[in-house]
Formats: sequence, C-alpha cells, structure tokens
Amino acid sequence: MIVVNEVEARSLLTRTRVPAGDYVINPYIGCPHKCMYCYAEYMKHFTNHGEAWGDFLDVKRCDRAINMSRLRGKTVVLSSTTDAYNPFERKFEATRGILKQFIHTEVHVEIMTKSDLVLRDRDLFKEIPNIRIGVSLNTLDDGIRKQIEPGAPSIENRIKAIRTLHEEGFDTYIFLSPLFPGISDFREILDACKDSTRMFYFENLNLRDAYRPRVINYIRRHHTVLLPLYNEIYTGKNTGYWAMLEQQIADYCQEHKIRYKSYFYHEKIRKQ
Repeated sequence: MIVVNEVEARSLLTRTRVPAGDYVINPYIGCPHKCMYCYAEYMKHFTNHGEAWGDFLDVKRCDRAINMSRLRGKTVVLSSTTDAYNPFERKFEATRGILKQFIHTEVHVEIMTKSDLVLRDRDLFKEIPNIRIGVSLNTLDDGIRKQIEPGAPSIENRIKAIRTLHEEGFDTYIFLSPLFPGISDFREILDACKDSTRMFYFENLNLRDAYRPRVINYIRRHHTVLLPLYNEIYTGKNTGYWAMLEQQIADYCQEHKIRYKSYFYHEKIRKQ
C-alpha cells in the first residue's frame, strides 16, 4: 500500500547539478518504482513520512506559474528524484499540467523516465519546440528488472515506447544506467535498441551508504560469483573495472558508429 497525498509547493523549479540541466522539476516527492539502487532515498529526510522510501508519494501542486522568461535558453529536466511518469501520473496528471506551461516556449525540456506512460503526452511534445525524451534501463532481462526495479514498467514496454517516439520524429535517447558490474550487458542492449534511438548515454553504478547494503546483499544472494568483484570495486575502491568498461563501450560504439556519451565517475562530474 502506497500512501498518497497532495501537497502545496511554493515553487516547482530547482537549480540542479545534474550534468544535462540547469534546472529540475520533480512533480512528485517519492517514487513507487522502488529501485534498490535509488540514490534519491535521501529525500525522505526532508519529509515527515514514517513510511519507507517507495511506500509514499506526495503529489506537488503549485498555483504559481513558472517564470518562462527566466528560463529562456536554459534546460529544465523532468526529473531527478522521482519518475515524472510513475503510475499515479495517470490519475493526478501533475507532469502533464507542468508540460502545458512549456508549450511554444524557448526552454529546452529534457525528460527521462522508466515508463511507457510517456507516450500519453505526445500531443504536448509536438507543441514544445525543444524537447528530448529518454528512457533508462540497465538490462534486457525482465527477471532481473523485477528484482532490482520491482515497481517499474517492463523492459519491453520501455523499448517499445522509445521506439515509437523515435519513429514519430522526436529527439530521443536511451540511458544505460546504472550499469551493474558483471550483470549489465551493454552490447546486448545496444544491439537490441540501436534502431530505437540515435543516442545512448552510460552511467556506472555508484553505491552510497543508504542503499549499499541492499545491493551487496542482492549480489550475495543472487549473483554470488560476482561478490569478489563487487568487494574489489566498492570496498577496495578499485576503479580499474570502470576504466576497462568505459574503454570497451568507446571501442564498441565507434566500431558500430553509435552516438554515445559516458557519465561514468559521476561524483567527479558534479564537482566540476
């Protein structure tokens, strides 16, 4: 049971250190996807919720219109600490209401989601001159997806969604994130998705204190043979694996003429 409330927000817009954006809008607080690696769990410290992260959702409402003149030429990302197209968007349409404000503006809008619900708003996307839409995934194995992203839509539905948007002429991308060492097969994903979009991004799995034990326990239970590798990377802090993987990605993408960008070493990017 997910506890859902509507809350008043003084503003929807927040400056962001996300590399791809200047500002971010999170239409919701919380996310029912329950991804075991979710870094956004820290948001729970700013709420009064006793429920676990993933078991509550606050729907943001704001009467104040977004100041578009302030955003001219800037990039606004939806979203960084939630999924703008989580299942409750069907009912509350918080994201759709926000997108209506960007119609015929000079703002670059960037959407990233795990949900095929994004297809619902194609009518609005056509009215926003500068918009990019992406989906994130890190495996083609839906059994693994059910283990690490139990509340998120299927891999098949995500790929179908981005392919539909791509075929209809929208600017799209696929974000391979986070890549799990020894589990995520980037070549398999690229081969399956290369006709579904023209651009791919990559990010490695970073483990912070809050969710580190969950991921390590998952590896211990379901991928025991990989436990030494995870200990080497996350306890021994050996970055050699990521350097090797990043080079393999570069070589493969160049060989197959695939457009890509790496966001490995995300902590270093944020500091820059």
